[in-house]
Amino acid sequence: MADETQEKIAASIGVPVARRHIFLCCDQTKPKCCDKERGLAAWEFLKGRLKALGLSEQGGILRTKANCLRICEGGPIAVVYPEGAWYGQCDPPLLERIIQEHLIHGRPVQDALIAQRPL
Repeated sequence: MADETQEKIAASIGVPVARRHIFLCCDQTKPKCCDKERGLAAWEFLKGRLKALGLSEQGGILRTKANCLRICEGGPIAVVYPEGAWYGQCDPPLLERIIQEHLIHGRPVQDALIAQRPL
């Protein structure tokens, strides 16, 4: 069982109200899908937009920086759960579409999907 401090942290980052969780491959130890600067720029955009739109913390969207999502081609790579929607080329213009269409409205961005497998 988690301790009280961990439970408070989980609550503060919005785990109890989460509707979706986006993982973005960036800041890799050995960049393969795209160069490190491009991945980090995508991460900063994602983090900033979610905050600006009130979607982080208690806004229902969790975000995680992943070291590698194992599709080492055409990155930055992202995956959104619970839909299990995998996306490539996740630079800011596509991330904006993913935020607006998928994270907010629940519709995966069909023309950008690599694969989809809900868990």
